[in-house]
Amino acid sequence: MTAHPHRPARPVMLGQNQYGKAENRVVKITRDGDTHHIKDLNVSVALSGDLEEVHLSGSNANCLPTDTTKNTVYAFAKEHGIESAEQFGIHLARHFVTSQEPIKRARIRIEEYAWERIATSDGNSRFIGADDVKHSFVRKGQETRLTEITYDGESWSVISGLKDLVVMNSTHSEFWGYIKDKYTTLKEDYDRILATEVASRWRFNWTGDDQRMPHWERSYAQVRKHMLEAFAETYSLSLQQTLFQMGSRIINNRSEIDEIRFSLPNKHHFKVDLEPFGLKNEAADGAVYYAADRPYGLIEATVLRDGVEALIPQDLTNL
Repeated sequence: MTAHPHRPARPVMLGQNQYGKAENRVVKITRDGDTHHIKDLNVSVALSGDLEEVHLSGSNANCLPTDTTKNTVYAFAKEHGIESAEQFGIHLARHFVTSQEPIKRARIRIEEYAWERIATSDGNSRFIGADDVKHSFVRKGQETRLTEITYDGESWSVISGLKDLVVMNSTHSEFWGYIKDKYTTLKEDYDRILATEVASRWRFNWTGDDQRMPHWERSYAQVRKHMLEAFAETYSLSLQQTLFQMGSRIINNRSEIDEIRFSLPNKHHFKVDLEPFGLKNEAADGAVYYAADRPYGLIEATVLRDGVEALIPQDLTNL
């Protein structure tokens, strides 16, 4: 089949576009006398606005170089400090939108890596003349903190969260009463391990400068606390039930949050069949399990305050 040489070409249009410098690794040390504090961030900047010409003709007249956005991240870390990932992102987003006329929207995504102090023995500190507890740190490996700030010159969107938080209940979990067909081989379990690696995003109802801004650091600590307490205290008949309890407790206890979404892979632990060796392997006696890597069940859902519209994107994972 040949092309029609006289048929006019269909018009081509530029769709959504953004640009910026991704993954700027910035570490800010704050010295409070001999006591030091660390903020360790990975900051990605994405700018949108009147940028048609840079795509259509190559004119850079409205283009702030991505190298400039990188420099701004580091300069702001020194000039403003880093009170919290959210506050730092708000400073950056406001700057890019208000200082550059062509830029109409800024999105700042931040990962935060936590550090905790190394406790040292009083004896060693005296002998070597150092007070290590004030300036020595070990990286906390439990989770990565996240935030995404979007500003269009009028309203704000702040969605924070975490990923890689691995949790386990070694009992108080069951799974039974499910659909069974000719392909079902899974046995009902009345005392199982429930483990997952939490990825979660929660949306703040702070959207404008006329509202009282949340206390970002306290809010994160409290959300994490309620999340873990709900996981530990829920007698679980399904991971879905546990997810809803985690989200409900956060919505009920944190008035600054209207919506939370979870992506929870079920980190399956299967009892090993030890019958060939004449051994019973029952949970009540302290069983031996095989920790499966993949495939895994993936449970995802959003929990909302009543009457609130869901705005957090549904695709937290690539699956």
